[in-house]
Amino acid sequence: MMKTKMMLAVMLTAIGCIQMAAQGFRNVSFPEGSYSPVTNINRNGYPRVLSDGSVMFRVQAPQAQQVQIDLGGKKYDMAKGDSGAWMVTTQPQVPGFHYYSLIVDGVSTADPASQSFYGCSRWSSAIEVKETGMDDFEVQQVPHGEVRTVHYYSTVDESWRPLMVYTPAGYNEGKQTYPVVYIQHGGGEDHRGWMEQGRTAQIMDNLIAAGKAVPMIVVSANSNVRSRNGGMGGGYSWQGMQTFRTELLDNVIPFIEKNYRVKKDRKSRAMCGLSMGGGQSFYIGLRSPEVFANVGVFSTGMFGGIQGASNFDLEKEVPGMLTDTKTFNKQLDVFFVSCGEQDPRIEYTRNIVKNMRDGGVEVRFNSYPGDHEWQVWRKSLHEFAQYLFK
Repeated sequence: MMKTKMMLAVMLTAIGCIQMAAQGFRNVSFPEGSYSPVTNINRNGYPRVLSDGSVMFRVQAPQAQQVQIDLGGKKYDMAKGDSGAWMVTTQPQVPGFHYYSLIVDGVSTADPASQSFYGCSRWSSAIEVKETGMDDFEVQQVPHGEVRTVHYYSTVDESWRPLMVYTPAGYNEGKQTYPVVYIQHGGGEDHRGWMEQGRTAQIMDNLIAAGKAVPMIVVSANSNVRSRNGGMGGGYSWQGMQTFRTELLDNVIPFIEKNYRVKKDRKSRAMCGLSMGGGQSFYIGLRSPEVFANVGVFSTGMFGGIQGASNFDLEKEVPGMLTDTKTFNKQLDVFFVSCGEQDPRIEYTRNIVKNMRDGGVEVRFNSYPGDHEWQVWRKSLHEFAQYLFK
């Protein structure tokens, strides 16, 4: 077994070196109209996005017996050419950010030709397919804020844990205080997701510069926290949220309010998140009105569309939502729900929003083209941020 692992490591290292040599030190003829995605290591190499949104992959692995690309859960068999290069062109992809893996002789790994991101509970390659009209997701010639990685001590996990914090342009030079958004990642991701895959800084920089959003701080915590005296918690239930709720309220927020110039009233705090983070925002945000006056729930599966989710009872999960709706509405400045239009969760989400509205709940809702993926979540943040703190 050890010998096999060593051989595999040598083979993957060789693939990486050969890929770079083949792609970076000679002229390569690419299909007309194709482009190198920003996620490529070498902008003069593969993979290439073609004009119809399909993706052409090329992997130099002459000793391999089988090579595949796993893109969005679909496996594509690559064909080997005379030079030892394996190639395949995928089906057209929807615009946005997509994780993928390289499978060499049955072993799944990141592609050395692309940048890697922590997602799907592992380091994965990714490809970015452009979408027209989404300039707010790109770096523009506007004043830029900063993203810092800092560490705080967790009394829950009894360890030092990371946070990624976006501060808007002008924060370092000024003295003003800012409202804060606490933004949560999905399952299989961590605090890096929103700042890297989600392009939070680019979105906020461009919205603030255009006057579409007020300057604000955005804090991304790692919600994969393990309690030393009670496991990790988790699951779509109020009880399952208690470990992270304690972490957020007792550790993360106090750290931010001690170390950053922030406004400390409930109306100046927001909580939002995607998928698992959407469930956390629903339970923790809506059931902590003394802490948060703004809540965003993106693509959560707790309403349905995932295994184990059914018969969601709004009043049971958020007491007072339907029986004391006037008070519930008064406590919230912004309550926003979103989902991808091709996401299995969409119809359940639409139905629960209808139930809320039928009960008098003031909730904003939007859907966007796409499945359970980052382009939907970027658009969700883009919209949510424009409603906040006004």
